Amino acid sequence: MTEVLPPRRKRDGTLKTSLIDAGVDLLRKRGADGLSLRECAAMAGVSHAAPGYHFKNIMGLSTAIAARGYKLFSEAMTTRLDNAGPSDADRLAAICHGYMDYASSHPELFLFIFSGQKFNEADDEFRLYSAKAYSILRETCAPLVPENTPCEEIEVLVWSLVHGYAQLSMTRKKDNPQLNRTWPAFDSLLKHLNRALFAASAN
Repeated sequence: MTEVLPPRRKRDGTLKTSLIDAGVDLLRKRGADGLSLRECAAMAGVSHAAPGYHFKNIMGLSTAIAARGYKLFSEAMTTRLDNAGPSDADRLAAICHGYMDYASSHPELFLFIFSGQKFNEADDEFRLYSAKAYSILRETCAPLVPENTPCEEIEVLVWSLVHGYAQLSMTRKKDNPQLNRTWPAFDSLLKHLNRALFAASAN
């Protein structure tokens, strides 16, 4: 009879990545409530104790998944920015479309990072990538902030518009066939926002 050896911890430096990959897969299939360190270990082909080398608990795994989510989020906006025109309006449109690229390409991560889930905000990678994502928004909005207006007001205004549009596109639009005939393109909404912002900047 062939002896079945127990799973062993990977020693090639890929364990953490494999566990995060497994976590994202579970997230896609079951949502945040379906995350399990034990199942991730089984999917990665290691013992149930192996994840403890990188993650103390499920929050540690969730934080690492969120860090990956923010990294991909930043990359999606940066990719659009790299191909944008030079005007402030072009750059604003670019990060908004990058935002929606991310939401459509990685819906499970998009919903997860904005789910209100508890993450370890002291984690180095989480802090780095979440700050990077917001800095892209802040830097792109900066030239559009009217005089004597707190920059956060314009940042949250833009963020609310693009996030709401992305979220509605993923959910409400698909649930109501009537909206398919009347759902406006995002650039149509952005046109009104730009008009208001540039008018305020001129005054």
